[in-house]
Amino acid sequence: MFEKETPSNTPAETTEQAPMLPMVDVTEDASGITLYADLPGVQKDKLSVRVESDSLSIEGEITLPWVKDLQVNHVEVPVPRFARSFTLGKELDRDKVVAEFRQGVLKLHIPKVEHVKPRKIEVMVA
Repeated sequence: MFEKETPSNTPAETTEQAPMLPMVDVTEDASGITLYADLPGVQKDKLSVRVESDSLSIEGEITLPWVKDLQVNHVEVPVPRFARSFTLGKELDRDKVVAEFRQGVLKLHIPKVEHVKPRKIEVMVA
């Protein structure tokens, strides 16, 4: 699995601010890969996970609790949206992606295609 170049991870040449790049950890075992994306402040209804062809995309918006008539003096989250894309290898089964979202962490498990999984071959004595 490789990260695709998106506006959030390439130099910006326009005045429009690119979306934030969420922190991601990826682990792999014999069954497939598991991706953990840190998405603090994101609500489930503002989260989009898509698989198209060999591409996995995560997009969403952060909902910030603004109090009416309160003046904001300092902002460290200038763009309340994020996006990140990855290229999926042929060994991953795009039709069986499982997604969980709990306490601001998105967990995606993408299993390996059956024929790619390691299997034990029994050796017969002749």
